[in-house]
Amino acid sequence: MASNTAMKTRLIVMNFLEFAVWGCYLVSMGIYLGSVNLGDHIFWFYTGQGLVSLFMPALIGIIADKWIPAQKMLSLCHGIAGIFMLLAGWYCRQSDGNVDFGTLFTFYTLSIAFFMPTIGLANSVAFNALNKAGLDTVTAFPPIRIFGTIGFICAELFVNFTNFQSTYAQFISSGVVSLILMIYALTMPNCPVNPSSGSSISETLGLSAFKLFKRRTMAVFFMFSMLLGVCLQITNSYGTMFIDSFQNIAEYAQTWGARNATALTAISQASEALCILLIPFCLKKFGIKGVMLTAMMAWVFRFGFFGIGNTGSGLVWIILSCVVYGVAFDFFNVAGGLFVDQQTDKKLRSSAQGLFMIMTNGIGASVGTFLAGTLVVNKHVDMSGMTSAAENLSGWQHSWFIFAAYALIISILFIFIFKAPKTSENISLTKAEEIDGGDPEGMAQ
Repeated sequence: MASNTAMKTRLIVMNFLEFAVWGCYLVSMGIYLGSVNLGDHIFWFYTGQGLVSLFMPALIGIIADKWIPAQKMLSLCHGIAGIFMLLAGWYCRQSDGNVDFGTLFTFYTLSIAFFMPTIGLANSVAFNALNKAGLDTVTAFPPIRIFGTIGFICAELFVNFTNFQSTYAQFISSGVVSLILMIYALTMPNCPVNPSSGSSISETLGLSAFKLFKRRTMAVFFMFSMLLGVCLQITNSYGTMFIDSFQNIAEYAQTWGARNATALTAISQASEALCILLIPFCLKKFGIKGVMLTAMMAWVFRFGFFGIGNTGSGLVWIILSCVVYGVAFDFFNVAGGLFVDQQTDKKLRSSAQGLFMIMTNGIGASVGTFLAGTLVVNKHVDMSGMTSAAENLSGWQHSWFIFAAYALIISILFIFIFKAPKTSENISLTKAEEIDGGDPEGMAQ
């Protein structure tokens, strides 16, 4: 019992550090980029994160499965990611405010290219350790994983109250934490490798999961996952920059929210941690269609509340936007992952989860952030500083309402197009493929 408690504590520390690396800059980076006249390029930093997520996690995962133990691969990736993030911070410091987009973007992209795979690697290390300790991962892992969200929140609050949210120091902070985890990861139990695996190339790369598109329900589900994935990084990209801009409006300049944008948005992650606990009940009560539709409508409110909120008398709307974020994110990502697991043959479950991530955090988030930046925010908000923040407020409001309208349209289409299976039992792909172009689940909803 004592050894199991010690192991859980070690995994809690690992998860805390893992997401603290991300929390140092993910939601606050827009504030700094805007301050060095790179506001027009914010979307590229978040688009790049999605693009590297399309291939780097799979590539690093193959290496960890076959040649380098996961805990050592986790250490190596954090070492490389940390060094490039420190170089990004060092370059910004040396530039004295004259930051070149190409140089900073290169350092940043190289860093996140090695960071993004560590999320999956950290999970693999944790599952391996729990299995070795004889613990049930289904019950033991969630209480451990929630400390990752706590780590993210603590990092957000740290960069907020040190005012690193508006400086390059957020990159340096992230790099330092990454290097700490580089060392700490080596203390984790050894993860076995299987260099002689007989899997085909398509199975190794996770391409077999694309067979799921032959089933109508799964094809529709993945397509809507991609369409909803468009929303995932928009508020991370522009949320704190929008809130911080109220400092330049006399009426709101001295308000707490305007001066503490990153701390204010930390409510989103706190809500996320709490909403995880609601998912089992809601899935049982409302089914996957009800839960996914709830997530979609939550995105409508997430954007809409931003559109009517401010850091003065309208602060309550921004707070409510942060509260509903937990429903929008968890009911989509976590419940969606559970649905994929339930509806996929066990031989394809890992690949299917990878496909779900590609459709949402890869394609959806990349395309969404790119289009949000080029077609919406940069069209309605003047990032050059030539227009006053008060005049730009109308542009921000228009942008949030456009995003809310998009989420509402997707919600309405989802109601009529997606038909959930009658049962939540696992579906065999082989059996499903025997049905000629029909609906293998016998859907009716």
